[in-house]
Amino acid sequence: MTIPFVSFLPMEKELNNDIRSAFDRVFTRSWYIGGVEDTEFEKAFAAYCNTKYCVGCGNGLDALMLALKALGVGKGDEVIVPSNTYIATALAVTYVGATPVFVEPDIRTFNINPSLIEAKITDKTKAIMPVHLYGQACDMDPIMDIARKHNLFVVEDCAQAHGATYKGKRVGSFGDAAGFSFYPGKNLGALGDAGALVTNNKEIADKVRALGNYGSDYKYHHIYKGNNSRLDEIQAAFLSAKLPHMDRMNEERRRIAKLYSEGIKNPKVTVPYVPEGCVPVWHIYGIRCKEREALEKHLNDKGIGTNKHYPIPMHMQECYKDLNIPEGALPIAEKISATELSIPMYYGMTDEQVQYVIDAINEF
Repeated sequence: MTIPFVSFLPMEKELNNDIRSAFDRVFTRSWYIGGVEDTEFEKAFAAYCNTKYCVGCGNGLDALMLALKALGVGKGDEVIVPSNTYIATALAVTYVGATPVFVEPDIRTFNINPSLIEAKITDKTKAIMPVHLYGQACDMDPIMDIARKHNLFVVEDCAQAHGATYKGKRVGSFGDAAGFSFYPGKNLGALGDAGALVTNNKEIADKVRALGNYGSDYKYHHIYKGNNSRLDEIQAAFLSAKLPHMDRMNEERRRIAKLYSEGIKNPKVTVPYVPEGCVPVWHIYGIRCKEREALEKHLNDKGIGTNKHYPIPMHMQECYKDLNIPEGALPIAEKISATELSIPMYYGMTDEQVQYVIDAINEF
């Protein structure tokens, strides 16, 4: 049996008519930027996240960067980010001229450990950027308490967590703003690059909209030195076609994850831990194994696709050598990078496929 790490085919087959209708609507109107599709999707996605405002962007990295820019974070400032995440989180901080300060995760959840945050706060700290990694919500109550205590902004990185909840509340609705990615592989994916910012603050929403439109509040009038980062009409239309189905598809991911968590019994393998009060959406199902490379080869030889999230920690990436963080300084991030293995997780997996993966892992 061959099982890819991810496949869009089951979802695309099911939503084929809706996707084609979305394309036809946009093509018939001949209006491709800043039209009705964008407006309608922003309204729907804001409501979905239980926030007041949504601003479409070109991608998730831009959404985070524009959020920081709108909050006035810049040169000389520091932003606390998890040491274990995709590099886009840190790049957003770098792009506004600030410095990312890495805080180690909880080894059980892979998410930032709130108990380690305060030790990294200095007089330069301006914001905390928690990442709801792999589709599981961070422990937001203590994070928000710390932010209030130290008068810091909170920008949530929700790129992998569309629809995840913490104590009954959607991620993206806790901080001052939140960034989402709609990269095709996300739980809510466009058919190309796309992203969005959500917030309950109108001033932030208005500023981000202007910043993403060349700094313009109306045509040819520029109040900021902005960027070009807008959600185009056709991607907005595709996202609107998928959004009504997302909760149902996330529930199917949870069912698959439950089968994995209950079925994988290999003592060499650690399955994900879900804290009480968190309802993940399982963008990624990441296991850990000290013999990761051998396990990966074993699965690949059986036709099972895998991935690693992420094989090189951010502080060890060449582009962040300037931070002068030596190997060994962030041991938990390094341990996760050396042991994490992502196994197939996508809408439309059959029970037979899931059991095949489980049996292969248990045979290792």
